[in-house]
Amino acid sequence: MSTGSTSPAMYALTDSWTMTRRELARWGRQPVTVVVSLVFPVMLLLMFGYLVGGGRGVSGEYVDYLVPGMLALTMAFGLEGTMIAVTQDLNKGVVDRFRSLPMTNGAVLVGRSAADMLQSALGLTALIGVGYALGWRAHGGPGAFLGAVGLLLLFRFAMLWIGIFLALVAGKPELVQAVQILVWPVGFLSNAFATPDSMPGWLGTVVEWNPMSQTATAVRDLFGGPGGESGHLWAAVAWPLALLAVFFPLAVGRFARLSR
Repeated sequence: MSTGSTSPAMYALTDSWTMTRRELARWGRQPVTVVVSLVFPVMLLLMFGYLVGGGRGVSGEYVDYLVPGMLALTMAFGLEGTMIAVTQDLNKGVVDRFRSLPMTNGAVLVGRSAADMLQSALGLTALIGVGYALGWRAHGGPGAFLGAVGLLLLFRFAMLWIGIFLALVAGKPELVQAVQILVWPVGFLSNAFATPDSMPGWLGTVVEWNPMSQTATAVRDLFGGPGGESGHLWAAVAWPLALLAVFFPLAVGRFARLSR
């Protein structure tokens, strides 16, 4: 928004940071929403670990298999907050007000996604802490640990832009809940709770090819726990990058058309 010799890339970063601070300010006004988003995955971990746990087909301690799966599942869920915020901005005329400013196209979406990624990082931290309290341990070393966290956040980033695109297509906050239901098959048709080998053949194949399963398997390998396979690392990187290559430009293009 300033003048001078500032490059377009610097304008984009400045505008996106402004939008990120706007989203972070919402946390102070809506603390309950933030707390719920952090507590929900912890409740799921405790429920599957103690109430529904068993781990069909899992060799070794089930908690060592479950925690990485829950970390991957958490990265697929909880998109509705961002989706609703995007549709509310469109329907309340907020985007039209931003358009009157010399703001980079897409900065609203980038700012929203940056805030979501920060919240996702906090959610991972909370869930990892609970996992340690339950007895789970990462055995792969600091570098492998950071690599696993990086894979989880990369998967979240890809899922986030899918959610943003679907929110822009839905157009209204009340339709977001219906669209969010589409995420559930991705989460539960996965190896988060049980191994594909313990499932019927056709179902196990579907689960094996699920992008979330690829991430969970690679993360388990990096953490040094049961169910991990090093050969899935390339797929855990390739799937999110492929999804981003499709949905990031679709979301930005859709946003540009809706805000004209």
